[in-house]
Amino acid sequence: MAGGTTSVALAATERVFAQVMPVFDRIREDINSILERDPAARSRLEILLCYPGLWAVWIYRISHWLNKSKLYLTARVLSQVSRFLTGVDIHPGALLGRRLFIDHATGVVIGETAIVGSDVTLYQGVTLGGTGKGHGKRHPTICDGVFIGNNANVLGNITVGQNSRVGAGSVVLGDVPPNSTVVGVPAHIVYRNGQRVLITDPHEVKDPLSDALIALSDRVDQLEQKLGARVGKAGPFAAEDADRTAYRDELDRLAGYVSMGEGI
Repeated sequence: MAGGTTSVALAATERVFAQVMPVFDRIREDINSILERDPAARSRLEILLCYPGLWAVWIYRISHWLNKSKLYLTARVLSQVSRFLTGVDIHPGALLGRRLFIDHATGVVIGETAIVGSDVTLYQGVTLGGTGKGHGKRHPTICDGVFIGNNANVLGNITVGQNSRVGAGSVVLGDVPPNSTVVGVPAHIVYRNGQRVLITDPHEVKDPLSDALIALSDRVDQLEQKLGARVGKAGPFAAEDADRTAYRDELDRLAGYVSMGEGI
């Protein structure tokens, strides 16, 4: 009888360890990922004691479990406690991957239907938010390895592709392809697959003043064509160029006789 009781106890202990050990593995993984990515981190103990972004992720894990268990109010209250302690507002319904690094933490907001992949880095002030009051998926999906700079806003049901970077202060309103860098308000691609992306057509500028820029560009083209037709092959500013050249030649000729600052 005693042997049977001992075997049952051992089996129960093994089940507890099987559930607890992955938790410690994840904690160790989170700390090591920050140590690798943050040059300011000097030790694991410093990360454990001084990184509120790490605390926010750990508290989120608990609130997310409560949310999945349909303890919605308890989960939401815990997330608000985390917000008070860390400055990070993560909705319990969000889905966060592994090794998320929230640097400096303050002011980060992650909405209810947001999905964040693994090895993502968020700086202070980042918002993964919605753009309306609709139901369903209304927050962004951030793929693996994405870097989002401070005070950037990624809004709506959009996707930021794998290994992409969002510049500080940018407002992202559309999908971002993988391996891209976007900047601006609203954001536009400046690098893709390591190659510089130049905007040469004003029609590609996504800005509230796009129509005005397009009209101004068209007007400049018309004026250049008119000036070129009048002046001829010499170009519309040939006289100005000739005056500039003559002035520079005169300065070069006088250089041997005049010393700037002489007598001061």
